[in-house]
Amino acid sequence: MMVYEWKTFVTDREEYTQTSFEALIGDVFECMMFTEDDHIPSYIWTVNYVIIVKRSSKIFTDITFDKVPRNPVSA
Repeated sequence: MMVYEWKTFVTDREEYTQTSFEALIGDVFECMMFTEDDHIPSYIWTVNYVIIVKRSSKIFTDITFDKVPRNPVSA
């Protein structure tokens, strides 16, 4: 499900609000995608990046963000 308004989500270590996420990534939020009944998004789009949200632990709810440029320029 694509969501175009920020939905705050929580891990065992941190709460991610739109303000804290944008400060962490350094870019402006556009939309996020949730799969099934998950409360943590799978992907988050910003103006310049697609953020892949990866779970980094099976026991605790902890995540990492991988930034992929949306429009890479070939040199």
